[in-house]
Amino acid sequence: MLMPKRVMPGRLKQMRGRMKGKESRGVDLTFGEYALQALEPGWVTARQIEAARRTLVRYMKRRGKVWIRIFPDKPVTKKPAETRMGKGKGSVDHWVAVVRPGRIMFELSGLPEDAAREAMRLASHKFSIRTRFLGRGDVGGG
Repeated sequence: MLMPKRVMPGRLKQMRGRMKGKESRGVDLTFGEYALQALEPGWVTARQIEAARRTLVRYMKRRGKVWIRIFPDKPVTKKPAETRMGKGKGSVDHWVAVVRPGRIMFELSGLPEDAAREAMRLASHKFSIRTRFLGRGDVGGG
């Protein structure tokens, strides 16, 4: 599971923040030939990223290469079940990556386009946000 190795002291619990506007960084196809691009804002959990990665690798059957372009570096806290209100903020439960429209989440190369499209389709089912398939000829940006 992806998560930061360590976090600066005093920085573990973050606020929720907001996901306004489109992504400006990480919107171009950089490493591979095909990509999976986010079409709406949302939080992508470390579990979702790992599930999508496993789906891609399993479908590709040791052909090609995969690049993960997002990293879950935002901690999400949760209070234990059946706990009364108050007594401070809960402990860190899981990690998420904040994704805005236009962000390239996965890239892959070394497969024919139809196989890459099917692999990305299977991987896209693991996310709670809408995505689209991009080829090398397609224009980036949400």
